[in-house]
Amino acid sequence: MRQVAKRAEVSPATVSRVLNGAPTVRAEHRSRVLAAVTELDYRPNRLARNLRRQKLEMVGVVVSDIENPHFSESVRAVEDAAYRRGYRVLLCNTDETPAKQRSYLQVLAQERVLGVILSPSDPSGAEVGELIDLGIPVVAFDRTVADERADAVVADNVAGARLATELLIAAGHRRVGFIAGLPGVETGATRLEGYASAMSAAGLEPIVAPGSFRMEDGRRATHTLLAHRPPPTALVAANNLMAIGAVKALREAEVRVPSQVALVAIDDPFWAELVEPPLTTVAQPVRAMAERAMSLLHERIEGRRQKARRDVFQLELRRRRSCGTAGGG
Repeated sequence: MRQVAKRAEVSPATVSRVLNGAPTVRAEHRSRVLAAVTELDYRPNRLARNLRRQKLEMVGVVVSDIENPHFSESVRAVEDAAYRRGYRVLLCNTDETPAKQRSYLQVLAQERVLGVILSPSDPSGAEVGELIDLGIPVVAFDRTVADERADAVVADNVAGARLATELLIAAGHRRVGFIAGLPGVETGATRLEGYASAMSAAGLEPIVAPGSFRMEDGRRATHTLLAHRPPPTALVAANNLMAIGAVKALREAEVRVPSQVALVAIDDPFWAELVEPPLTTVAQPVRAMAERAMSLLHERIEGRRQKARRDVFQLELRRRRSCGTAGGG
């Protein structure tokens, strides 16, 4: 602030009033201060300002798709855990777009949040390292980031997808289709890997269609799989939104679940028990993962740990009627 004051030829108090939006500053002085801020790339230290004002501290939470029930549940759990520790949450949604991730992380850096929990759209984005360089700790959630200084809280998606596929194979299904997520996203790649591993171990050919983690893409992918000859007798949807699309497509095609096609989804949204038949899922322990992410971030903020951690959670099979009891030929 003193450097800005010197460049603008005003007092530090004037700089403070300009940055805090005080209406009593002369227009000429305001213009000079703002020009100096731009020239010096000055970022107000929100942490110090909050301490002076005795305001509650902020943490950033950046998710890749807030419409996905998995992330909305995660955000709620993080917010609960943050509130108990005296933090407030700034929420950002990137829509799986690297440019939006970069923009939001730059804003969080300018706001000088105390830390960030990030579900990355671009795990290699330079802005992640820039946050850490500024002393703002990062916890990668659901997906890892390339910067090894960041903590990570993830699920074992390879094992989870393998578990879902093996359930159907054990029921007698030999043609198991997979509605895949985004191949360039860690969870998309690892869930496909788990499915392919189970199929290979059983000596079966994979049948895959891309669903891009989106509802409508999942619907189209299901129709593509149903058009395969011979068609699959069972499907695994790689997330809950694509599972909705799968249910819709199966109804459109007048295919009965599970007597004609069995269905298993990864993720266990609240509606899984409400559809008919109730949906068999492989569930991530979302609340436990979110609690752990906030705990790791809190440790970093308080300076109680320097070495990065990677915590991996196992998924749980929740068997309901959509998977059936026997497979087709």
